[in-house]
Amino acid sequence: MSSFIASKQGPWDGEARPLHLAPMSGVTDLPYRLLAKECGADITITEFTNSTALTREAATSWRRMETHETEVPFIPQIFGGDPGDMATAAEMLAPAADVIDLNFGCPAPKVTNICAGAALMGEPDRLVGMVETIVDRVDVPVTAKMRLGTGGAMMNNSTEICQRLEQVGAQRLCIHGRTLKQRYSGEADWTSIKEAVESVEVPVVANGDVVDAASAAACLEQTGASGLMVGRGAIGRPTVFSDIKVGLGWMELRDLPWVRTNDAWHDLTEIGQAFASRKWCWDRYIELSEATVGIQGKWMQRHAIAFTKGLPGAKKIRTLMHQQETDKGRAEAISEFLAQPT
Repeated sequence: MSSFIASKQGPWDGEARPLHLAPMSGVTDLPYRLLAKECGADITITEFTNSTALTREAATSWRRMETHETEVPFIPQIFGGDPGDMATAAEMLAPAADVIDLNFGCPAPKVTNICAGAALMGEPDRLVGMVETIVDRVDVPVTAKMRLGTGGAMMNNSTEICQRLEQVGAQRLCIHGRTLKQRYSGEADWTSIKEAVESVEVPVVANGDVVDAASAAACLEQTGASGLMVGRGAIGRPTVFSDIKVGLGWMELRDLPWVRTNDAWHDLTEIGQAFASRKWCWDRYIELSEATVGIQGKWMQRHAIAFTKGLPGAKKIRTLMHQQETDKGRAEAISEFLAQPT
């Protein structure tokens, strides 16, 4: 077992377990992953990236694989429908990677239409063979993220696939508690995740509907998972990881940087605290961008909208950004918006 992958844990008794930031296209760029770590995430994963594009040296795809010396562990995630390209891409990434993660969970049509992502749950022999080949060809741990099944004839085959992936050498598994057909509708089925957890000896991470401390506790109690993965709940809100840890007693509120550096924190309203924490996160995201890949206009615009969503006056954000001529000016405009007294 790799030092970056803890052993399977038993029933949850309140102790801290790893929190993972889910790989999300257009969200988990390098600066955001580094920010999430500072906000309490234990493990981050790159945006899921097309293995065929990587083998063809596509610059845009390789940009998603950028890392920094402070990102430990570095876990790139790839998807694809061609077993050869998947294995080749894994080999190309292995020298820089601490772990390689394989995506069998994405429900997006552009992915499933090439029989990749969650579509491979409907072809378990092909999926397992792909993982076995990659495990044999790289010297770093291989992990996999999946769904419960396709929602078709094979309604829920995640437990069987987990058992087979354990046999071919996958070292950690993650299950999103929905089928491909469900996409993001309905409730995550934690009971089925529990079944998979109990069927294998490798750690299984639970994903789906974990958005705060209460849902995190409920999921761990029900599934006994060795960790939790947060996806949509972390978009524009990297503080979700510290919220969970503080809420479950895994860390102290006073240790959070946006609390520690704000003498008036406890005098702020709930909205005021939201503005203050998001301003700290926004400013830090820009700092991390400048220190690594530079401010990327498209990345910044997506995050600006997500960071300000739900705040009073947030609809003005696009106008504020369009009034500025430079990316730096746009970043400062968002910071000024978040600095407003509340």
